[in-house]
Amino acid sequence: MSEKKIHEDQKYIEGLLKNNSFIIQAIYDKFAPKVINYIKQNSGDSDKAQDVIQDTLITIYNQASENKLQLTCPFDAYFFLLCKRKWLNELKKTSKKEVTINEDILSKGDEAQELAFETSVFGEKQALFTEMFQKLGTACKDLLTATFKIKSMEEVAKSLGVTYAYARKKKSLCIGKLTELVRESPKFNQLNN
Repeated sequence: MSEKKIHEDQKYIEGLLKNNSFIIQAIYDKFAPKVINYIKQNSGDSDKAQDVIQDTLITIYNQASENKLQLTCPFDAYFFLLCKRKWLNELKKTSKKEVTINEDILSKGDEAQELAFETSVFGEKQALFTEMFQKLGTACKDLLTATFKIKSMEEVAKSLGVTYAYARKKKSLCIGKLTELVRESPKFNQLNN
């Protein structure tokens, strides 16, 4: 089985990770107009298009930083597919308006479809996690937030003014509660199917 070749457009992913303003501006200049045009043709406006573009860039950044995203297709196709999916999901949530899907705009191969799907699912899982995290009590949120930032449980306990044993036990209970909330969510089953 051959290794997938990293596309030269990986520079856009690297630029986002490094918060390179030149690369970010290039993304807006080169790729945003097609997204804006598509959203305007499908019950949207420029403001909504800018929101979709911004959300998509954040999702790409998060996946790249957490999962070492390797672009194996042109950035244009990947980015457009992600924005399109995000917009179509937005339309599904808010209305029953008819949506025009012109697949010819993006037909750049299965690689872009596959990569966009993975990033889209990643973003939806992240949103589900965040939504369920917000349902936890303050003590759980504070403890888990501290454990995300501080690796040592001894330091976490000290920063929260509790014993090490309490912090470990409470962390286990909080993760259990968060896992339960995620698994009970209807979105969880949709994402796993």
